[in-house]
Parts: sequence; structure tokens; C-alpha cells
Amino acid sequence: MADSNEMTINLVVLGRPQTGKSAAGNSLLGSSDFESRCSPSSVTTCCSLGRSCHISGIIRRNGCEIALRVQVLDTPSYPHSGLSKEQLRDTVSSALARHFGEEGLHLALLVLRADLPLCPDESDHAIQFMQELLGPTWKDFTAVLLTHADKAEEAGFSEEAYLRSASITLLSLLSSVQHKYIFLDNQKSIIKEERAIILSKLLNFIRQNNYQAL
Repeated sequence: MADSNEMTINLVVLGRPQTGKSAAGNSLLGSSDFESRCSPSSVTTCCSLGRSCHISGIIRRNGCEIALRVQVLDTPSYPHSGLSKEQLRDTVSSALARHFGEEGLHLALLVLRADLPLCPDESDHAIQFMQELLGPTWKDFTAVLLTHADKAEEAGFSEEAYLRSASITLLSLLSSVQHKYIFLDNQKSIIKEERAIILSKLLNFIRQNNYQAL
């Protein structure tokens, strides 16, 4: 994962169509590697790996600054308009092994829209897919990324108020992943400082696992 001067974290974004997976990946990378647009069908049809430039000012070790590199695997949505569940699972599993086989996956980001309610069936299907893809320890290596957070803010919700009003389904999901969640407005390019805060939170989640990887 790291040498004395550099650290790489491997992430995968997963979620339903039009949740903002690809846009979130671009925000984390500080790039436009992944195609992101509105569409009546699933936009992403294959897995794609994006790599950030070296990022400074995020992490230090023994008093010295460590250069951070972020790798994000963008995936087709589930359910997908053109792929079966089995095809999608095999596609993502193969891509994880190909791109992260040696170092492993440090964190899976389950992308949900903050401006839409999470229904029990949707949550159940997402959890089942995560279990099949990542195995029995999926909860330890999964965080929830709540996109379109600007819509919740426009409706008058702070993060705290949003969670107080959230459905039991969403609260149960967040509890199952040890409350690892991040709010993200990915409708616009996030500024450098906001990106640093988000990456710091992700690093904290990874640190909770003692930097282990799947």
C-alpha cells in the first residue's frame, strides 16, 4: 500500500443507476476520467480505473508529509439496464482482481442519493450484492457515499438534521457499516479544500481497519 514517501488507496464505487457513481469518482480523483451524464439507461457499461496525481497535504508519517495517490474503480450500476446480476458481479470481480489483485481493495463506496428515500427492497438488494461481491466481511470494508447532498441542504437539512429525519432503512444500513458515511455534492467540481476533507475521512475509515485490504 505504501513505501516511506508514498501511499496508495484503492477504492471502488458501487450503486444504482443515476446515483452519481462516476461523478463521485471524478470528484475523488480531481479529474474527469469517468463519463458522467443523465441518461434513460445505464451509462457505465464496463469497469474503468482512474488514478489521481500525487496529492499533498493529506497525510503525514513520523512528522513527514506522505504523498497520497488515489485509485478509483468505476463500475456499471446495479441493477443494470443491459447486464444481468451475474454478469455484473463477474465483471466487477474480475476488474477488482485485475486492478487491485496485489494490493487489494481498501474501501468500497456504496453510492446512494441523499435527495431520494432509501426503500427496504433497494437496501436489501444492495446489501446482497455487496455480500456476494466482497464476502462476509463486506461491512468492514464498505462506506456509504451520499451524493446530491446539495439538494438536501437546499431543502433546509444540515447533516445532523438529515440523519435525524432519515428512514429506519438508511439508519440501519449506516449502522451495519459502523457509521462510515460521507455527504458529497457531486453536481459541481469540489474545491481542493473540500476534497482534502473527504479524502481525510476515507483515510480514517481505512485506518480503522489498520490499513488492511480485501
